[in-house]
Amino acid sequence: MVNDAMATPSEPKPALSYPEHDKLGPLGAKTSAIQDAAALRGALIRAFEAAAHDARDAVAAIDKGSASAAVHASRKALRRARAVLGLVGDALPGSERRAVKTALQEARRALSTVRDHAVAPETLAQMALDDEDRATANRVLANAAEAMPAVAEIKQLLAESAARAAAQAEALQAALPHDVEWDTVAAGVRATFGEARRACRAAKRSRSWFHTWRRRSKELVYQLELVAHHAGPRLTELRDEVSGATDVLGPAVDLIMVRDFVVTYGQGVAPEALGRLRDAIEHHLDELMRSARKAGREAFRARPRKLEKRLTKSVRRDLAPLDDGNGAPEIQA
Repeated sequence: MVNDAMATPSEPKPALSYPEHDKLGPLGAKTSAIQDAAALRGALIRAFEAAAHDARDAVAAIDKGSASAAVHASRKALRRARAVLGLVGDALPGSERRAVKTALQEARRALSTVRDHAVAPETLAQMALDDEDRATANRVLANAAEAMPAVAEIKQLLAESAARAAAQAEALQAALPHDVEWDTVAAGVRATFGEARRACRAAKRSRSWFHTWRRRSKELVYQLELVAHHAGPRLTELRDEVSGATDVLGPAVDLIMVRDFVVTYGQGVAPEALGRLRDAIEHHLDELMRSARKAGREAFRARPRKLEKRLTKSVRRDLAPLDDGNGAPEIQA
């Protein structure tokens, strides 16, 4: 390459066979897997495999850190894998989709007890309790500590969950068509949003639906995060809207679990004392659930089809080159 500062007036610059701004493509253009069906399939497979890999890493992490942190990492990885499955569901045979979904659910549920033992002490510690209720909570936690699975057992559960996730990555690779169109991914986001929206509305009457709302919302955030990685800031903005509106769901769901936890491990505690503690939990829970529904109302106001249109429009705009008269690049559909 000729250095312009070193060139003499008599030295003509070498001619370029293409405009300067085209060396790496038009400035502002963004090459994305979303614009190629085969590349999109590969990106989704890699995302699923990365989640399975993280679940496997959690097995080794238990030797270096706490068991609760390892379980949290594994469950988070399995949730991400479930989110990816939601994006490709329409491209899979129904039997394969159900089989992978069931395997991931069973892998997470196998770790639920350990997760509850890890979360309950933290949740109760953060609650404002009087001395009597605090003493009751401590007795419950002492009972639970005796029932906590041994580290070797937790490690075995983590290993089994990781093996299931790895097997599902192979199953997904074999069952998924060679091409995955953008329409399939957009429909997957729409379906997850629709399930979260339906659960959000039903959560006013049911704590079970409230828990479902949180699960689907977390998967929706992961899906938008993955798409945003291959698109740009408009998708990140959409992801942040959903994430910000549903961040308060976690503490409420933890309290729902703790309410049942104190009954399960309330052996030897006077029924009146357990009742007082449960009433205190119920009071905090009602407040959190009201706040969560208020925060999520706007994020889940739109109909799923409208959300899908906004999603696709945002992707097109994120991937559009600078205005050169050619318009935005096509998204394969």
